[in-house]
Amino acid sequence: MDRLASMRVFQKVIDEGGFAAAGRALDISPAVVTRLVADLEDHLGTRLLQRTTRRVSLTDAGESYLERVRVILQDLDEAHALVSSQTSELAGVLRLLAPPVLAMHVLAPLVSEFRQAYPKIVLDIDVESHREPPVENYDITLMGAQASFDANVIARKVLSSVTVLLASPDYLRRRGTPARPEDLSQHDCLRFKAPSGRQRGWRLLHEQDTTRFVDIEVQPVLWANHTDTLMLAARDGAGITATTIELAAPLIQTGQLVRVLSPWITDRLAMYAALPSRKFMPRRTEVFLDFLIERTRERVNSAMLTCNSC
Repeated sequence: MDRLASMRVFQKVIDEGGFAAAGRALDISPAVVTRLVADLEDHLGTRLLQRTTRRVSLTDAGESYLERVRVILQDLDEAHALVSSQTSELAGVLRLLAPPVLAMHVLAPLVSEFRQAYPKIVLDIDVESHREPPVENYDITLMGAQASFDANVIARKVLSSVTVLLASPDYLRRRGTPARPEDLSQHDCLRFKAPSGRQRGWRLLHEQDTTRFVDIEVQPVLWANHTDTLMLAARDGAGITATTIELAAPLIQTGQLVRVLSPWITDRLAMYAALPSRKFMPRRTEVFLDFLIERTRERVNSAMLTCNSC
């Protein structure tokens, strides 16, 4: 039995969602896929997959084995690429994980330019929210966190950010521009609904003085647990909301949203790129990480300049 071939086939069955799909992806028959997986299970002396007429799922042993298989196969592929590459042109698959808001506003705007620079690097992006993201299964995992974030992961900070108050010029013409934090109680506020529930009080922090804050009671006219819903509602004149500079950057730069109550903010946040705990980082990961950090910071700095000039 070619153990490496069996491991690759086993991984592909899970990634493609079935034996037939794995066979098509690998250009081999479903019968060969079935035989290779069965041979692997015989070799290991345990069942890796639960098979039904409708779907294939991992057993507990299969889930543990898959985690190790992914690392082993990726390490082998990277070692081969490192040794066999005779040119400076980078290639290979880069696996990325990001929650929906970061995938849409941070990753998606970078894809076209990055692909033009590195046409042989294939981006494989999974968009999903996790309480504890499986960092070890991806080359880069984007995550937002409090500025004081301190988790037991290898991570590189992409940028530090603040959550600012924003409204459309049309709304401010109709309702006036708040001059003090206390004025928010007289405005239509659009609030993010956290998992812990609705919090009508809005704590505003002074951007330059970390010791200053003020608590304001507001009666929101809209609650949503979706950042884009709040941001687009604010763009269309529904009221005042809070979001981070990097997410609102395109709307700020085009004047569709403007900052209010500067220098007051609602939070200090950071974005991190978490990395698997492996000593060898592929060059394609390094170049994408550098590209991500440079372009994202450029965009945020540009939005900040626009905000400050308003």
